[in-house]
Amino acid sequence: MIWVNGSLVAAGEAAVSVLDHGLTVGDGVFETVKAVDGRAFALTRHLDRLTRSARGLGLPDPDHDEVRAACAAVLAANPMPLGRLRLTYTGGTSPLGSERGDGAPTLVAALGSAAPRPDTTAVATVAWRRNEHSAVAGLKTTSYAENVVALAAAHRVGASEALFANTAGRLCEGTGSNVFVVLDGRLLTPRLESGCLAGITRQLVVDWSGAEEADLPFDALLAAEEVFLTSTLRDVQAVTRIDDRELAGPGPVTLKAMAEFAARSGDDLDP
Repeated sequence: MIWVNGSLVAAGEAAVSVLDHGLTVGDGVFETVKAVDGRAFALTRHLDRLTRSARGLGLPDPDHDEVRAACAAVLAANPMPLGRLRLTYTGGTSPLGSERGDGAPTLVAALGSAAPRPDTTAVATVAWRRNEHSAVAGLKTTSYAENVVALAAAHRVGASEALFANTAGRLCEGTGSNVFVVLDGRLLTPRLESGCLAGITRQLVVDWSGAEEADLPFDALLAAEEVFLTSTLRDVQAVTRIDDRELAGPGPVTLKAMAEFAARSGDDLDP
């Protein structure tokens, strides 16, 4: 069952207009929320970021009460131990062009099953750059084509994620994750000014593990003693291969971050 604009409908019957601006020009924002045994994790933080992204596009603020009701409805209708709760909020039905119409935004809430992630993974670096000067830098928009292309390139070389530099050649982020590195024993992650997304898991790891934000060169990936990724469904995941470079792991700093995140997220589902 999927929630579409106020109604809970069967997945095969769920539909939005072919003129929806999220479909025609990618004029929309979204959130992916981890659901554990029918309960959403860090939902307040996700709703706050959904609002920030919507404002960045000039969309009306989403009604948090409505979004919470949508989440509760799909979680109750689709019981599963671990799920990916996807919230999509778009410009609604609009003309065939960049100009937005005057109709109401579209809100969709859908839930799919997710598998527990492995503790370690491989990543690949890509030549494409994040534009930290973009009008949508730092916003979680539905315009995801560059991530689709980069992730497919990573998959072709046996990696689960692709890592980007920004236009200044600084370390930025993955297609759907933030990256942390350990240099001289210090746990570091790129500043938001790099153009990376303000990841929910990223911020929790910074708060809980004492990580520091830093302006990092892309070749920090070559010098790092440890590297790990964070995201809603990865939590904290150790990187044991970057391109052809093998890393022993998970290392001690990564293991500590993994344990801290597991313990504290288990104690509080809406930190």
